[in-house]
Amino acid sequence: MKPGAGWPEGYGRRVLASVDSTNAEAARRAATLAGPEWILALEQTAARGRRGRAWANPSGNFAATLAMRPSESPDRVALRSFVAALALYDALAAATGRVDGLALKWPNDVLLNGGKLAGILLESAGSGTGLSHFAIGIGVNLVAAPDKAEVEPGAARPVSLLSETGVAIDPEAFLDLLAPAYARHEAQFVTYGFAPVRTAWLARAAKLGETIVARTTRDTHEGRFETVDEAGNLVLVTAKGRTSIAAAEVFF
Repeated sequence: MKPGAGWPEGYGRRVLASVDSTNAEAARRAATLAGPEWILALEQTAARGRRGRAWANPSGNFAATLAMRPSESPDRVALRSFVAALALYDALAAATGRVDGLALKWPNDVLLNGGKLAGILLESAGSGTGLSHFAIGIGVNLVAAPDKAEVEPGAARPVSLLSETGVAIDPEAFLDLLAPAYARHEAQFVTYGFAPVRTAWLARAAKLGETIVARTTRDTHEGRFETVDEAGNLVLVTAKGRTSIAAAEVFF
């Protein structure tokens, strides 16, 4: 399908009526990619979130994946979750004309008025210093949100863009805002590294300087959210000292 006006040069655009999962479709198409490509599905039949959880995706919500074949090391590639979060923030600001209530939640959610509006799911394949493909899956509750009973206890309440702002935008129009926003932040990341991305992300971070809880698969850490370090790790100041956490679920 022909890209909309302002579509970033060098990025493919594929819109599918229905697919099991856009991340799964990205994996299937990885070997044939000529460059980064956005895959948008108007319907997903087997959508998933982090840790294999089901992801509700009713008609009208946004479900897309940016499929890439990056050449950097896996740890650097993974920092693109922050690039994607900044792009989502900008696209949502463009769609609504405001930034009030928008915040970024480590490691990969976008909040609106304290509720979860969007999530990012990174998946990759390969080993050693290179990846055969990398997928940035993005889901946004444009028109509907799951019932709070459907999410993990203690997690942020799900919200939709329509219910919180009254703004209605269809998935293809939202992609036409998101793709150029991502391309801008990606260019900055490639040219200047993670430092400016990290600074911009922290300026939009939810609960920075406040007490939060981070739960890993083994431990629970409670402390003041001090920063995100140069590797993208969450840094908390706890009763036991300064703690750096690479992966966790965050609650507040």
